[in-house]
Parts: sequence; C-alpha cells; structure tokens
Amino acid sequence: MKKLFAFLAVFGMLSMGASSIYAQEEDQSVAEETTTEQVTEQETATEEEMVEEDAAAMDTEEPQGIHKQIKAKFIEGGAMFMSFVLLALVFGLAICIERIIYLNLASTNTKKLLQKIEEALNEGGVEAAKEVCRNTRGPVASIFYQGLDRFDEGIEVVEKSVVSYGSVQMGLLEKGLTWISLFIAIAPMLGFMGTVIGMIDAFDSIQAMGDVSATAVAGGIKVALITTVSGLIVAIILQVFYNYLVSKIDGIVNTMEDASISLMDILVKYNMKK
Repeated sequence: MKKLFAFLAVFGMLSMGASSIYAQEEDQSVAEETTTEQVTEQETATEEEMVEEDAAAMDTEEPQGIHKQIKAKFIEGGAMFMSFVLLALVFGLAICIERIIYLNLASTNTKKLLQKIEEALNEGGVEAAKEVCRNTRGPVASIFYQGLDRFDEGIEVVEKSVVSYGSVQMGLLEKGLTWISLFIAIAPMLGFMGTVIGMIDAFDSIQAMGDVSATAVAGGIKVALITTVSGLIVAIILQVFYNYLVSKIDGIVNTMEDASISLMDILVKYNMKK
C-alpha cells in the first residue's frame, strides 16, 4: 500500500513537471510568434514610412515656374496663332494703360476750380479767370476757357461754345476705345481659328494612320484647345480694362456737364453785377 501511494506521488510529480514544461514551451512558442509578428509589423511600418517619405520628397520637389509653364503651353498651342493672340494682348494692354494715365490726368477737382474762377472774376475780370483755366489741366478747364473766351459775345454764345467744345472733349476721352473693342473681339476669333485648324490636323493624322488612336486624338485636341483658352483669357483681361475705362469716362463726362452748368450760373451772376 505504501508502495502504491509512493508510486502515485511520483507519477503526480512527474505529471506536474511535464505539464509545467509543456506550458513553458507553449509560452515560449507564443512569445516567439508575438516577437515575429512585432518584427513583421515593424518592417511593414518601416516600408510604409519609406514610401511616405518618397511621396513627400516627390511632393516637396520644386514646382515648375509659372513662366515656364506658360512658355510650354505657348509652344504647344502653335507659334503662329499664339503669336497673334499675344500681339492682341500686348497692343490692347498698351492702349488701356495709355488711356488710364490720360483719364487720371484729365480728372479735375471742379469745385475748387469753380471757386478759383469765381474769385478771379470778382477780382480781375474775365482775363483773370481765363488765366486760371490756362494754368489748370484737364478737359473741364479747357471747356471753361472756351466759354470765357466768348463772354463778350453773350451768354447764349458762351453756352453754345461750352456744349460744342464739350462734345470735342468727350471724343478725346473716348479715343482708343474702338481699338480695345477690336482686340476683345478678335482675340477669341484667333483662338477659335487655331482650334479649328488644329482639329483639322488631328483628323488628317487619323486619316493617315488609318486607325483611331486615342493618344493621337487626345493630344491633337489638347493642342488645338490651348489657342481657344488663350484667346478667351486675353478677351477677359481686356474686357475688364474696357469696362473700367468706360466707367471712368462716364464719371468725367458727368462732372463736365455739372461743372458747365455751375459755370453758366457764375457768369450770369457776374454779368448782372456789371
């Protein structure tokens, strides 16, 4: 009996030892698998970081300059028609800039001018008022001078002179607007013409190949449409300047008309004092 208990005790100890060894082996295998998975995840994360760094490096590359892009598109669109569109932009902008400078110089503080003329009339007569107009630039001063120069012929003659010379000054203010309108109209037309000719060339290429190639068709259409886009951009730019000039001229003309009425009132008062 004692031998049986001793045998069972030894068997139980051996079983417990074996189970503990087996558990340790399982824990070790699990730990190894966990380590392997961690290493794999680290390698994957490293590869993803390398890919992201490469993408970031590609994104951080210096972009091509805007002037180089415009030059490339200009060459792609065809030098002949793109040159005509560019000339329309250059000439149109030149006229716009000249008109803007002229109109800004033509703007006059009419209230201050009328005050000086009234003071000159009261102090030195018509000749002093004419001298004030000579020393003041702008169409308003020129109109006033023409009216004062005919003061001796009567108020009605002065009024007719102011109205007539006002029309002349209005024509000078509107000088060059017809050319700007021409460039606004002709720039898109040149672009459309370049597009049509480019499409014809693209279809000629398709006919020569005998087969429809998506690459050839897309490339030809892209090149053809560049001229249209360029013409529309030129027309939009010039249209903005044109509208600004028209509004500026309208403001100056309204000022001229209002100032002319005020001048007539001053001359009537001066004539009554004589």
